[in-house]
Amino acid sequence: MSLNGIKVVEFAGLAPGPFAGLVLAHNGASVIRIDRPSSTTRDLLCAGKRSIVLDMKTASGVRVAKDLIAKADVLIDPFRPGVLEKLGLGPEVFHSSDKREGLNDKLIYARLAGFPRNGTHSTMAGHDINYIALSGILSMLPGTMDKPTFPLNLIADFAGGGLLCANGILLAIIERGRSGRGQVVNVDMVSGSRYVSSFPLLSAGSGVWGGPRGTHLLDGGAPFYDVYTCSDGKWMSVGCLESQFFAQFIGRFNEVMKSSGKQGSWSPSQATQSTIEDWPKLRKYLEDGFRTQPRDFWTEVFHGKALVLIDLLSLGTDACAVPVLSPAEAAQLYGSLYPIPHPEFSRTSPPPLQDGIKTLDPGKHTADILRELGLSEEYIRQLITEGALGKEVRELERSKSKL
Repeated sequence: MSLNGIKVVEFAGLAPGPFAGLVLAHNGASVIRIDRPSSTTRDLLCAGKRSIVLDMKTASGVRVAKDLIAKADVLIDPFRPGVLEKLGLGPEVFHSSDKREGLNDKLIYARLAGFPRNGTHSTMAGHDINYIALSGILSMLPGTMDKPTFPLNLIADFAGGGLLCANGILLAIIERGRSGRGQVVNVDMVSGSRYVSSFPLLSAGSGVWGGPRGTHLLDGGAPFYDVYTCSDGKWMSVGCLESQFFAQFIGRFNEVMKSSGKQGSWSPSQATQSTIEDWPKLRKYLEDGFRTQPRDFWTEVFHGKALVLIDLLSLGTDACAVPVLSPAEAAQLYGSLYPIPHPEFSRTSPPPLQDGIKTLDPGKHTADILRELGLSEEYIRQLITEGALGKEVRELERSKSKL
């Protein structure tokens, strides 16, 4: 695979850090996650990773972490600015300078922060919704007349955070191939959210995206780019922006309404798409129409046969109308509960993923990783005694010695 031989150390965190590590692991990197003692994790972004438990409040725990990082290609730091520096694990320890030689000058030191490191919010706690709020993009997203709605935690945590972090790491690895040196990759999720939102933000700045939220083509203003509820409570997505696609969509939709006797006194034509004053009537027409039949009926209308998930991708028209699938339905369609690593490669694609959804027990590989570092059994016992592997491990070792 593309990243075979690349060693990654990932401090356990939430969402963006684990996802960055997952992208690297999926493509062959060896990823070691450092967990806190007695930690419980619900992290599902752990496929292909291993875990070691280290108590970073002990000097020996920090020393082991330093040894791991000194032998790694990549470090993923998910903490607020300054946390690893206070532990003596900042970039200056590993990267060489004019004044001193670092422990690992080839290290790609990737730091994931919520807010910009040099901004007024740099030391504050925050989450995805706060980061996209400051990015400018949340104010442009669809919602109600009163307020915009956030799209789960996808924009900041995963697109602007984890994915851009993985991208930055890969770019730094490429550059290292020329210079022979590592570097710091700084990612903050406000700036990352702005970057992945370049199109709407630049459109707003240039005046192309003028007027209030909810009045444009892509923010819920256009009735031919929206989600509609069907009679069974499920949904259909409609995205026929181009006139030729709208013609196919509205033609088939009108046929259904006419044949069912529910067309009413007004029906849209192809010209309705460009007549903005008719958009409210068109929206009401589509809302009422979709509610007359279940989702799978409408899928048949726009795909030529009843919904058969395994065949869905090979069917269809250019009406740009497809069903909104549940996670379970999408898993059936794509043959796996796991989203398949993407993009695909012609020669170096990852092997098939496990089918079950699993977590990674903290510390599962601690002993193996310590031995791979070249530590003797005597030194490992010393680490246990000093509490580097956590109080529970130390107490367990003490109870064994008393037997």
